[in-house]
Amino acid sequence: MKLLFLLVGMVMILEGVPYVAFPDSMREWLRKISEMKSEHLRMLGLLSMASGLAVCWFVQRSGYF
Repeated sequence: MKLLFLLVGMVMILEGVPYVAFPDSMREWLRKISEMKSEHLRMLGLLSMASGLAVCWFVQRSGYF
């Protein structure tokens, strides 16, 4: 459970970095995202989830980490 909370905290830190470093660019990027079609957002979310799963699988199965 401790590891889960640490991972959630790390994700929150990584998600916050662009807002701190580039607030104006993020505002513009979020405006563009809000104008995207739902189908494109769904595909982007699916691609993101699949990429995350692939990274987790690779880290668990490889001896590199």
